[in-house]
Parts: sequence; C-alpha cells; structure tokens
Amino acid sequence: MRNTWLLTGISTIAFLSGCAGINDESTSLYEKSGTTINVRSRNDLYNEHGVRNGMDSRLTNFGYVRHQKSPIPGDTTQYATIPVLNRENVADLISKLCAQLPNVYDVGTLVTDDTVFVVYKTDSTNRFETADQVKKTAISVVPRYYHVYVSDNPRMFQDIERFGRLDANSQNIDQVLQQTIKEMLKSPQGRKVSSGENENGVQREEMNMMQ
Repeated sequence: MRNTWLLTGISTIAFLSGCAGINDESTSLYEKSGTTINVRSRNDLYNEHGVRNGMDSRLTNFGYVRHQKSPIPGDTTQYATIPVLNRENVADLISKLCAQLPNVYDVGTLVTDDTVFVVYKTDSTNRFETADQVKKTAISVVPRYYHVYVSDNPRMFQDIERFGRLDANSQNIDQVLQQTIKEMLKSPQGRKVSSGENENGVQREEMNMMQ
C-alpha cells in the first residue's frame, strides 16, 4: 500500500509538472504568435519587428489618448504636467522635412511663440510653387494658430539665425520680428492657406487688427 501511494504521488507530481509545462508553453505561444486578445501581443501578429504597444517609447506605433471632463459640475481636472512645445525640436523637424523637398537643399528655421520663419536655398525655376511647398510643410508641423513666413533669399539666413538665442521677453523683439516679416514678404509666399486666411495663415480678423 505504501508503494502504491508513493507511485500515485510521483504520477500526480509528474502530471502537474506536465500541465505546468503546457501552460508555460501556451503562454509563450500566445505571446509569440499574437493569438491572444491583448493589444500588447496582437502587434506581433502583423508586425514581427514592430514595437509592442505600451512597452517602448519609440514612435513606430499609433498613439491614442482620451480625456473626459469630470461629471461633477464645477469640478475641473488638474494635470500635474502640461506638455509644452519644444521650439528647437520643431525647428529641427521643419528644416529636415523641407530639405527633402525637390530643388530645396539648404534650410534654416526659426520658431517663436506664434511664428515660423523658414529660409531656404533653391535652384527651382518656379519660386512660387517651391515657396508654397515649403510653407505647407512648416504649417503641417506646428499648431494651427502659428503664422509661417518663407524666403528663398540667402541673406535672410543670418537674420533669423541671430534670433535663435532670444525669447519673447527680449527687448524690442516684436519690432525686430515685424521688420523680419517685411523682408520675408519680399519673397514668394505661395497660395492662401484658406479662404479666410492669407498666404501666411493670418486670419482676416487678425489682419484687420494689424491695420
């Protein structure tokens, strides 16, 4: 009887170990093949070398975020940190994208709190079309309230470069930037952004206030 119980115990342990092995293998297979319904795993099924959702900060996956207001009247959600626009990174991105446009081979970009200045060198025979492409590229990167001015005059490189270390609190900065805008406007600006905005994305109401 003792031997019988011993054999039974050994068989039970072996059986349980086998089940554990099956469970481990199943988990591994599900994780590898992406047959589970977990969003983190499903990515592997279609993108073998892709980034697993939620496991990496690289921008190879789509991003989706949803926020809702509090259902309590008068209650507002307080966020510990609000993202701010990194203007140097934005300027870098605009310059890189514009440098890939046809006939554009040298690009400098200045991003302020509400304006983008893009100076570029081009060998295009159609300055208007090139200006339109450069402007639309810059507009696609920045928030919609930004105004974009472009110029294919190489002399403007030095003008916008010297503003790189300034900020909105610098002395006489508004007057200096307005003068720069006037110089930029001597170059083609492309088409109007929309029926209610001029070539630089300035709305009619803003133009009326400037006059």
